[in-house]
Amino acid sequence: MKELLVSNGSKVEKYTFLITQIESVLDYSVDIIANMANIAAMLHFTFGFWWTGFYRVFGDELVLGPYQGPLACTKIKKGRGVCGSSWEQKSTILVPDVEKFPGHIACSSSSRSEIVVPLFKESEVIAVLDIDSDKLATFDEVDKEFLEKIVNLLVVTK
Repeated sequence: MKELLVSNGSKVEKYTFLITQIESVLDYSVDIIANMANIAAMLHFTFGFWWTGFYRVFGDELVLGPYQGPLACTKIKKGRGVCGSSWEQKSTILVPDVEKFPGHIACSSSSRSEIVVPLFKESEVIAVLDIDSDKLATFDEVDKEFLEKIVNLLVVTK
């Protein structure tokens, strides 16, 4: 496997390049936890996000999975915060300013904006990809489109 390379281009170019690299890494493993760890690291390293990681569904809670960044919340109830809401709604949630999101769970006061993308097995959410930024309005429809593609790559390998 080649060393991770980072494109210096636009956001679209970075995501396009990263997807190629992720596809290469996923060819080497069928373990979803290992794949989550690599994807979190690759996204975090490429974009310099504040926090990048996964929460996995265990019963009625999301439990912290592989991530990159500072200390994180370990459990989140369904419907609580951005992650629990994404799980409950079965949809990606973009939050330009976390302080304006009703019920936001402040795992870190440095988090200013967030995107959460659910991972599905069949029609059930099995995990969410959570990415936080220390800047306002970091995420947009480009992030949503490409992160959903990346999550779909992960689920296919399971």
